[in-house]
Amino acid sequence: MENEKVRIGVIGCGGIANGKHLPAHKANPHSELVAFCDLIEERAIKAEKEYGAEGVKTYHTTNYKKILKDPTIDAVLVLTHNSEHCHITVDALNAGKHVMCEKPMAMNYKEAKKMIEARDKSGKVLTIGYQNRFRPECLYLKKLVDKDTFGEIYYAEAIAIRRRAVPTWGVFIDEEKQGGGPLIDIGTHALDLTLYMMNNYEPDYCVGRTFHALNKETNTGNAWGDWDVDRFTAEDAAFGFIVMKNGAVIYLKSSWALNIADPKEAITTICGKKAGADMLNGLRINGVEEGRQYIMTPDMKAGRVAFFEGTGSGEPRDLECANFINTILGKDQLKVTAEQAACVTRILEGIYVSHKTGKPYYFDK
Repeated sequence: MENEKVRIGVIGCGGIANGKHLPAHKANPHSELVAFCDLIEERAIKAEKEYGAEGVKTYHTTNYKKILKDPTIDAVLVLTHNSEHCHITVDALNAGKHVMCEKPMAMNYKEAKKMIEARDKSGKVLTIGYQNRFRPECLYLKKLVDKDTFGEIYYAEAIAIRRRAVPTWGVFIDEEKQGGGPLIDIGTHALDLTLYMMNNYEPDYCVGRTFHALNKETNTGNAWGDWDVDRFTAEDAAFGFIVMKNGAVIYLKSSWALNIADPKEAITTICGKKAGADMLNGLRINGVEEGRQYIMTPDMKAGRVAFFEGTGSGEPRDLECANFINTILGKDQLKVTAEQAACVTRILEGIYVSHKTGKPYYFDK
């Protein structure tokens, strides 16, 4: 890596690439986007023109293995359908590349473990795209957690509820290619955030239920237009109750379409023995002082978050990008580890299995 520049290859140039990763890496002074791959060549060409590093040779391809064979590329971004995450990430690690893979880590826990094994064998950096951890209120809350403000956290809610916001593009509603619907798409963010705040990655068992209650409706009032009822094979809502080995419990709620008047997305509620917090109306901390109940609402507009080196803004995508790049350069440590992301995938899989079997799913049996 010359002059502390990390040369990046992009595998998948769709919505998440253009909306999150490509702008962040283009703005990062230590990152160079030099190769672009997509099955639809026009997407790769467009990404190369808009985000290719200036002053260096760039190229595009429809075959991701061309990027992996390029010895000048240091790292890759795996921004594909969920069903492609595992094998492309494993191939990339085996080729000696660092990897940022979009969430969810994999379709199931078996795949997630394969990715970790490949990382261990390669000695390269592997992280997963859970950018919500880098939101200002989440960074602030995590600092309070680490100061033991809340004590032992024994109850939490992971909430990702949309009223009518089903993503109608791409393969989001295709269960086979995505592995599921809102649970694996947005519920994964809420669960990751909750486990991170609890600092608890040891699930005991879970009970889950998924619903196909609204996905065959027409005249839907959906934010992105009516969905194709024939293509919508994933669930439209899913709920889970998770019991951790230390007895703590998590109620996970997720939906793309639910008849609810007050939707909330990618937020958490935590209740500890000393105090609690929620994000139901901005970040609120609650507790008791001198025999009096209190609710404290920190002003998240005042001051600035502690930026990582190489970022010019406090946007979560920029902080996530900087953490990945700086970890590769030996200047930082990953904020999202593969082991943590694998635990999220393991729990999501357990909820789906519990629904199919009609029984609690025990993780270590």
